[in-house]
Amino acid sequence: MFPVYYSDTFLEHDTGRFHPENAGRLAAVTTTLKQAAWANQIEWRSPTPIASQGTRLTDALYAIHPKNYVQAVATLANHGGGHIDPDTVVSPRSYDAALLAVSAWLDGVNQVLASGNPAFVLARPPGHHALPSQGMGFCIFSNAAIAAHYALQQPGVQRVAILDWDVHHGNGTQAIVETNPNIAFCSLHEWPQYPGTGAAQDQGQHNTVLNFPMPAGSTLADYEPIFRDRIIPFFQAFQPDLLLVSAGYDANRADPLANISLQPSDYGVFTEYCLRLTRRIVFGLEGGYDYEALAQSIAATIGTCLSGLEVSC
Repeated sequence: MFPVYYSDTFLEHDTGRFHPENAGRLAAVTTTLKQAAWANQIEWRSPTPIASQGTRLTDALYAIHPKNYVQAVATLANHGGGHIDPDTVVSPRSYDAALLAVSAWLDGVNQVLASGNPAFVLARPPGHHALPSQGMGFCIFSNAAIAAHYALQQPGVQRVAILDWDVHHGNGTQAIVETNPNIAFCSLHEWPQYPGTGAAQDQGQHNTVLNFPMPAGSTLADYEPIFRDRIIPFFQAFQPDLLLVSAGYDANRADPLANISLQPSDYGVFTEYCLRLTRRIVFGLEGGYDYEALAQSIAATIGTCLSGLEVSC
């Protein structure tokens, strides 16, 4: 069985009907996954409720985000919502959804470490643009960075790798983890593109950062050699105990917010490369704004994991 962490609470993060990062994204994905030929192999799991967390969630959250920023988001939501920046919306239920998204990522870490097999966190809002004291680019809390630091506190975990294949550079994730020698970060992203970070020469304080700016129009033929010859050797040398994938699917040709020309099936190829490195993978949703391409890409990711699971068994 393949665990997918999901809650209808994620639909209540209301960004507005015409905002690209909207609840329809998850509705499209859940419909597609429930109709897949292997739908009976998915185990739908609810994230640990906020009220049942004890200090796990707050400890993990405050390790990355100052308490005054977290409280400012809560206050904004409690007063009817508003904007953190022109692109990043907080509605009355956004704070709860964002907390539950973090909880889902932490649950994913625990599950993968316990089972040795991958899991998918189907949550929103996304997180890879969020800086410690500033949400931006549709992101409120830095889910992947929080999960990485949390994982390092778990028994047997000394090094964590983060792969960000979203079409936009994970500036928030990199800013948070690049000073930690026990976290390696790698991003492939369109260049030039929002948020304007992720230059190839950015390698972090400990040479644990690897950025691949990709030109508009890039296809699998451009991506695959980078996976084969650069990313996998980089991570193999680092020897991570866990891989987190900031799984954005907006590098699809059909996506309205970028200009890369991947196809949904290409994400199955990316997933195969990840599985060659380790089966201890948490995939967590970031971007992807064409409903059909997003849903089919996630299906390619999970389907590839299931095929690998059958082989390994």
